[in-house]
Amino acid sequence: MAATASAALIAELEGAVDGRSPERWAEILRRMTTLFLADAHRLNEIQIVVFDDVFLRLMKRVDAQALALLSNNLSGTSAAPRKAIRQLAFHDDVLVAGAALRRSNRLLDRDLLEIANVRGEQHLLEMSNRQTVNASLSDKLVERGEGAVLRKLVQNLGARFSEAGYASLVAKAMRDDGLAEILVRRSDVPPALRRELVAKVSDARMRFLQAVPSALKGKIQAVMATAAEQVDVPAPMPVDYSAALARMVELSRKGGLNDRSVNGFAVKREYEDVVAALSFLSGAPVEVVVPVIKTAELDGLIVACKAARLNWSTTTMIIRHRPGCPAVTNRELEQAKAAFDALSLSVAQRTIRLW
Repeated sequence: MAATASAALIAELEGAVDGRSPERWAEILRRMTTLFLADAHRLNEIQIVVFDDVFLRLMKRVDAQALALLSNNLSGTSAAPRKAIRQLAFHDDVLVAGAALRRSNRLLDRDLLEIANVRGEQHLLEMSNRQTVNASLSDKLVERGEGAVLRKLVQNLGARFSEAGYASLVAKAMRDDGLAEILVRRSDVPPALRRELVAKVSDARMRFLQAVPSALKGKIQAVMATAAEQVDVPAPMPVDYSAALARMVELSRKGGLNDRSVNGFAVKREYEDVVAALSFLSGAPVEVVVPVIKTAELDGLIVACKAARLNWSTTTMIIRHRPGCPAVTNRELEQAKAAFDALSLSVAQRTIRLW
């Protein structure tokens, strides 16, 4: 019955539209998506199969841009047609596959494992951002992923690891100070492996501080201590930054996450977006960024802005428009600029990871 209904609908579509016009097919796909999403919560599986067949036929006739839009629209619904979402997730263009890999709960575990086996780093990175990552998938991501994938996966609180997965992670962390610093924060690392990590991180911190110019060493140590204290203070009203972080991901994909956009967030006092932008650009968790913005001391914020590759003009806007902080004097800004100019990108990024 579903196949007959699907075939009839497809025949009607093909009879009504000139197949040689991809733009017109993209418009048909857009309208079909709107129709599906409007009724998705009421559809049964047979009806979803009908839409699935239609989507598969239409997907052959449109370009990657239309497919990326479809992927984004279908990935947010628990009723997404399984074959269509699977085909989108397997697409070799990560702009098409990304949303499905990150968000869709209609992908089977075996689909995700297969994709992790055959696709590259960008696809693996999208999967490491899923709300939940089971141990089988995380083990495969650890096996095939490089630095960015491993860091994102370790920072994902919804990711679970097997003992073998953790052993592999720790082995890689022994050769990567940044990964070790992130991994040691997880509370579910097995005790024996944690001891190895703690020793590794302690040694790396000592080597780092020995290499820092003496003029900056005391300042960095003070900022690290302040940041640690601030992180331990419970916030009265926790803020969910997940939506803001998602906006930064999309803005970055479009090439729009830069000094100009972050400057605009600061001027408009859109500080959820400022926090999310600093977190995304510097690679530091939100929990590290929030305290350095809220404290009256500027040193930590300078480190975060430098690590995020922001320029001094944008940093000034962030400093001047911080919520709940006293206005800074010209003298304080001059001192802050001197510290900003003296701080190298590598030292800033290393410092913020140590927090």
